[in-house]
Amino acid sequence: MHGYLSSKETFIHQINYLKQRFRVTAIDILGFGESDDIVEPWGIEEYSEFIVAFLKSIGVDKPHVIAHSFGGRLAINIASENQNIFDKMVLTGAAGIIVGRGLKYKIKVSTYKIIKRFSKKFAEKHFGSSEYKSLSPLKKESYKKIVNYDLTEKAKSIKNETLIIYGDKDKDTPIKIGKILNKNIKGSNLIILNGCGHFSFIDKPVAFNKIVSEFLL
Repeated sequence: MHGYLSSKETFIHQINYLKQRFRVTAIDILGFGESDDIVEPWGIEEYSEFIVAFLKSIGVDKPHVIAHSFGGRLAINIASENQNIFDKMVLTGAAGIIVGRGLKYKIKVSTYKIIKRFSKKFAEKHFGSSEYKSLSPLKKESYKKIVNYDLTEKAKSIKNETLIIYGDKDKDTPIKIGKILNKNIKGSNLIILNGCGHFSFIDKPVAFNKIVSEFLL
């Protein structure tokens, strides 16, 4: 399950490697890749329902899951609410844990809201991440629902055998998020891949594939 603004092709190294031993199902989540776009602003719950329905529609029962970033958000949410949906879980650069929203962040948000009252166009142009700025108005509303959904407590209810992999150079989902997940998901293991950013499975595919393969077998 791929990250936001990404597609199944980001996992091409894993697909080609793992299909030698497993049946591999890779999906373009609705609104990304070759899938149709969303028609209303979806949040984590709607996307999670989509994934569960997709698995049922193709007859996949209790698969292992490898989930990156946004896909990690969905995997965490689904596993917390449906204990028997997945078997083993690999969360790499998973998002969904809200950290670092201190005074500086709150001031920035307050400033944005004030400016938006007078000029929405100016506020949208000068505030927010480059990822957010690239989105359509519909997806901006969806994005806000997604990033403001904190999965910290839900992670605590996950019972699946879970492997957490983060890159030590990841600035999008820093290691501290992985450490929080590791602490909250009972029995999980955390591996840090040195020299890797947010896409550790692309930066070091051979090492990543070996670690994942050994975990899943």
